[in-house]
Amino acid sequence: MDHEETGCRPPPEGPILCINNCGFFGSAATMNMCSKCHKDLILKQEQAKLAASSIENIVNGSSSGNGKEPAITGTVDVQVDPVELKTISLPPTPASGSEETSEPKPTEGPSRCTTCKKRVGLTGFKCRCGNLFCGSHRYSDKHDCPFDYRTAERDAIAKANPVVKAEKLDKI
Repeated sequence: MDHEETGCRPPPEGPILCINNCGFFGSAATMNMCSKCHKDLILKQEQAKLAASSIENIVNGSSSGNGKEPAITGTVDVQVDPVELKTISLPPTPASGSEETSEPKPTEGPSRCTTCKKRVGLTGFKCRCGNLFCGSHRYSDKHDCPFDYRTAERDAIAKANPVVKAEKLDKI
């Protein structure tokens, strides 16, 4: 009776679990979801809005993203998107097909030592000559490295220590 007189609601009987059954507690401020599930829901909604506006821009043929344009098309894109996606997805397919021809080049198989062909995986050592070697062939004298370390070090020292000469006579 006291709660009715003061207008206050009684406290909830217990903590509310997230409606996504993730195991965390939710709150009424986040629609009975935990903070992570609520953040994911908002992120998905924003991505859906961006995708709908970009598809509508492609359909209209305008490349400039005016702030007014997505607001106007927001009510129309629900009806137009499923029909236009089929015609829009066809032109990018040849472009992605040309990219697929470049993808098999990097996937050339397991990493192997250049000298003994032993599989090295993540423990391989890359030499300055550009080749990959195992632990026993990683040093330059073990794999007959063509890289000229002496000249490279001389050039590095010359760059780090420029020659500074003062003039013998002060100019007046």
